[in-house]
Amino acid sequence: MATKFSKETYLYWYELMLLLRRFEEKTGQLYGMQKIRGFCHLYIGQEAVAAGCMTATNPDDKFITAYRCHALAIAKGVTPKASMAELYGKATGCSKGKGGSMHLFGVDVGFFGGHGIVGAQIGTGAGLAFAERYKGTNNVALCFFGDGAARQGMLHETFNMAMLWDLPVVFICENNHYAMGTSVARTSKTLDIYKLADAYDMPADSVDGMSPEAVHNAVLRAANRAREKGGPTFLEIKTYRYKGHSMSDPQKYRSKDEVEEYKEKDPIDHVLNVLKTQYSVADADIEVINERVKKEVEEAVQFAEESPWPSDDELLKDVYVQEDYPFIVD
Repeated sequence: MATKFSKETYLYWYELMLLLRRFEEKTGQLYGMQKIRGFCHLYIGQEAVAAGCMTATNPDDKFITAYRCHALAIAKGVTPKASMAELYGKATGCSKGKGGSMHLFGVDVGFFGGHGIVGAQIGTGAGLAFAERYKGTNNVALCFFGDGAARQGMLHETFNMAMLWDLPVVFICENNHYAMGTSVARTSKTLDIYKLADAYDMPADSVDGMSPEAVHNAVLRAANRAREKGGPTFLEIKTYRYKGHSMSDPQKYRSKDEVEEYKEKDPIDHVLNVLKTQYSVADADIEVINERVKKEVEEAVQFAEESPWPSDDELLKDVYVQEDYPFIVD
């Protein structure tokens, strides 16, 4: 029997996904203006994953992901202002301007990063789950990674240990089909990535990542299993990014027709249609949300523009835990 979601849930999904979309679109613009430097990986098209995960989890649950991290950070509670300031490299950024696009952090809201080493967060995600089990909480860790990271040895080592210890972790492969720019079919004989879990007797499933409803249901089942001491789950959430791997990606490995085909399944359009047809939400009410999102993004940019750069004395802070580390030369 299909889950019936409330109007409030659809309104939440719509506003969250629209905020993530507009934030990323503005980020792409600012990158082109050289306001944002370095690598930059946009989440446009994948918003349903973040939306469904948020309604299926609790505020104290932990998230950790790879370097396509802006949207998940904001969804989890890192403010757009702190996120944009970080992209600018400003002192008011969520990582004090030291992390940039790939390393947004918000430990106070349970967001443990943006990680630049492909697959490294898989082991750390299991570590977060181990910590929750050790402390006796009922929290779950959600560990996100891309289809490219599914090729890393870290995944196999971590899956084995997570199952051995029944850790409360949900491993989520956001399969957008191309890793950096090579299709799954060219890099793996296992096209159904979720089947990698079979070797470890780990429950697994394939999920429609263009549907916040499907993501919510799958993540909720997995999170509940973890809370009930049922151990890990592996979810392959099949999604699609409308933009390239990074801002420097010419996207020659896929056709424009393919991208347009996926845009026909756009999760924001889907949720908007549900609000209008099933819940009779008026255009005026939708416009209020649109304007609120627009203002929030504009305020984030203004905050980043007006924020100070990190001071010189910040250079060696947060590098070593030991404050009097003897090998730092002044």
